[in-house]
Amino acid sequence: MRKTFLALFAIALMALLACQPTPKKTEKKEPVSTRWTDAQAQQWAAENGWLRGSNFNPSTAINQLETWQAESFDTTTINRELGWAQGIGMNVMRVYLHHLAWEVDKEGFKGRMNTYLDIATKHGIKTIFVFFDDCWNPTYKAGKQPDPKPGVHNSGWVRDPGELLYTDTTLIKTLEAYVKDVLTTFKDDKRIAIWDLYNEPGNSGYGDRSMPLLKKVFEWAWEVRPSQPVSSGVWNLKLSNLNKFQVENSDIITYHNYESPEKHQAAIDTLKRYGRPMVCTEYMARRNNSLFTNIMPMLKAQNIGAINWGLVAGKSNTKYAWDEPIPDGSEPKLWFHEIFHSDGKPYKQEEVDLIKSLTLTK
Repeated sequence: MRKTFLALFAIALMALLACQPTPKKTEKKEPVSTRWTDAQAQQWAAENGWLRGSNFNPSTAINQLETWQAESFDTTTINRELGWAQGIGMNVMRVYLHHLAWEVDKEGFKGRMNTYLDIATKHGIKTIFVFFDDCWNPTYKAGKQPDPKPGVHNSGWVRDPGELLYTDTTLIKTLEAYVKDVLTTFKDDKRIAIWDLYNEPGNSGYGDRSMPLLKKVFEWAWEVRPSQPVSSGVWNLKLSNLNKFQVENSDIITYHNYESPEKHQAAIDTLKRYGRPMVCTEYMARRNNSLFTNIMPMLKAQNIGAINWGLVAGKSNTKYAWDEPIPDGSEPKLWFHEIFHSDGKPYKQEEVDLIKSLTLTK
């Protein structure tokens, strides 16, 4: 009897199991884009109006780490220099972050971001924060930053994450946590105009090696989906794969152009085909005939955001040209970037007058 019962039970169990669906193999899901609709992008443009400003790091900071580390976070200089920007009618600054400053002191870092935003808002200035960057020095460390090399453009600026991405297999997790933490903390902050996820991906000879991180940072941003637009600016026509991804996935179109008006307008005409609001997040290199006088009016006329490189001459040495160092540190005959001397005196009064005529009059 017992043997019969056990046999019947085994048969019934086998039949039950046979009816269960075969478990499917777990398939890797493609990340879901939450890119804004055209209507959302246009609504943002209507709410923000014509953005005009500078790329900003205080003149007392040589790089992003010196800007954001606790021991060198210089609110006095930030307040003074943003006051000069306010005085000429600027309403936005583009400011670089760095993951290492967050990693060393997460809550302190975010607290300093909040303090910066408070100061900027007091001066009527919104902020574009930049996460990653492929430009200039490939390595970095926390703590005291190097002194500027006399006459060398951006001698102490550092990439993020730079070469460490290719040598530390755990870094990608840190970068993900960093981006998501910062975006989540400030995702509904109206003091922030744009999140610039990656500056000049592919620079420093990286090319398409930067594509995996570029895709990842967009995926992380989509998971958080901040209320502000996310973007990454195109900057080099030769980087076709990167360019395609950037323009097709950014909420608004951002770009860099340090060329003459004719070439700059040609770039605008190409990007206008995407039908999205546009912001030029880097322009103005006097040697290259990219000037306030011939570019800024053109951008205003087309309601394209105009953000030049450099506000105040200082430790970044960007008054010197990219490829024309002056080793004795003497004054260049023509400043490459920047608007003000460190004491607030304009480099060229006629430029400041032109800027004010565009920003302070309707």
